[in-house]
Order: sequence, then C-alpha cells, then structure tokens
Amino acid sequence: MKHIYAGKVRELYSDGDDILLVASDRISLYDVVMPTPIPDKGKLLTQLSLWWFEHLSEIVPNHVVSTDVPEEFAGRAIRVKPLKMVQVECIARGYLTGLGLKEYQKQGTVSGVQLPPGLVEGSKLPEPIFTPTTKATEGHDEFITFDDVIAQEGRETAERLRELTLAIYRAGAERAAENGIIVADTKVEFGWDADGVLTLGDEVLTSDSSRFWPADRWQPGRPQFSFDKQYVRDWVSGTGWDKTPPAPEIPADVVATTRARYIEVYERITGRTWTA
Repeated sequence: MKHIYAGKVRELYSDGDDILLVASDRISLYDVVMPTPIPDKGKLLTQLSLWWFEHLSEIVPNHVVSTDVPEEFAGRAIRVKPLKMVQVECIARGYLTGLGLKEYQKQGTVSGVQLPPGLVEGSKLPEPIFTPTTKATEGHDEFITFDDVIAQEGRETAERLRELTLAIYRAGAERAAENGIIVADTKVEFGWDADGVLTLGDEVLTSDSSRFWPADRWQPGRPQFSFDKQYVRDWVSGTGWDKTPPAPEIPADVVATTRARYIEVYERITGRTWTA
C-alpha cells in the first residue's frame, strides 16, 4: 500500500487498482482539525456510511468495492474505486440552520435560492433545496449558486448533481424519519469512475456530513438538540477561539457526550447495537 492523501478526517492509500478510504477519530470544525479525537468516531462514520451506501444503491452508484481491508484498519476503512472527484460540495437542505440561516437572515436566500419570508432557525423549508459550495483545498468553503455549478461543470452535469443530491436527501430523510430522526441537511460528494459514470463517493449521511435532530425535540425558533458535531461547535463557540489553528483541546465530558450522540444516532437509524 502507498499513502497518497491525508485529509482532515480521512487517509487514502493506494492498493493495486483500489483505494483504501480510512476514517480516523479526528474531528474538524471550521476546516480546522481539533487536537482531541473522538474515540470510535472513524468506525461509526464508516459503518453508518456503509449502511447508507447499501440502502441508496438503487438511487445512485457508489464507490464501494468491499470491506476487505488490512486488520489494522478493520471497521474504519472501505476499499473503494478511484474517482475523479467533482470540485463541488453538494449540499441538500430541508431545514434552515447553520450558515444557510445566516445567509437567509441577510439576503432571504441560500446559495441564490429564494426562500419565503418569516422563516426562523430550524424552520422546515417548503421543499428541500440544493445549496452547493466550493470545495476549497485551503480556507473555508463558500456558497455558490446553481449557475456557478453550470459554469464550472456544464449544465448536464450540474443538473445531474442537483438531482442526485436531492434524491439522496429525500430518501435518507424519509428513512431516518421512520426512526424519529430529522435530517436537517447533508453534504455529499461525487466523482467520475473509470467508465465515466457519476458516482457517489466519500461518506454519506453521517454525523459529520449531516445535521441529525430528534424529531420529538424539534422546535423552530431556537437551536436544536443535535446528534452530530454541532455539540462540539456549540461548546467551542463559548471558548473565544477565533477559528484559526491551533484549536483548543476538547474537554473529556464534551468528548464523551459527542461519542454517545454519534452512537445513539447510528443505533436509531440502522436498528443495530453498536459494538466497538
């Protein structure tokens, strides 16, 4: 194997014709890797992604080849097809929160999509919307419009990206709702395989790429209880950190609560009991 890439959370290794996608326990906020890991996080992300890849396979092809990986990576790695990644972060939103809320409060839009007046934090949108961002190698991703995606990727590809992103979101939100989980938004990534097929890559509908809320605690007009890394975002917002390296150490109680929430949403969505 040859190590070919180190991301904020994942490591990539070349192994023959395949790529090993290995999820670490690192957590990143505002594109900065925090110094404190969340135990089992990489395995939880990997196993939840695998569950979703299987359940979404009729909607979109994905990059999974197998879970046949070296023992040292067991549980946290997937053997995948190499893809030529599309340089767009594809985001679907069904609820108003996060950076989307901030843009809406300023302009009444998110990524150029006009929304009705009077929405508040946590409001359900009339229908899910496609709100792409840049895929920055340094610094922060920035909102772009659908027309920007057309200019970069061509109309046919842009329309397919929007169609698939919204289809994944709708299917995922419907499935999660059966278990009392709201998927407020989610980020997915696509690439072209060797045959020129647009393929779902990276991760899908995990606690790092999505906002998960318990349906029975949803209340528009205030911050929501989250089963994702929003809990760490909320903690760090009170530290005075300026969102540039170095990031502060995460306290043990915040680590433990974050891990517990990752486990709970995994178990509620999949119906499986987590065993590390």
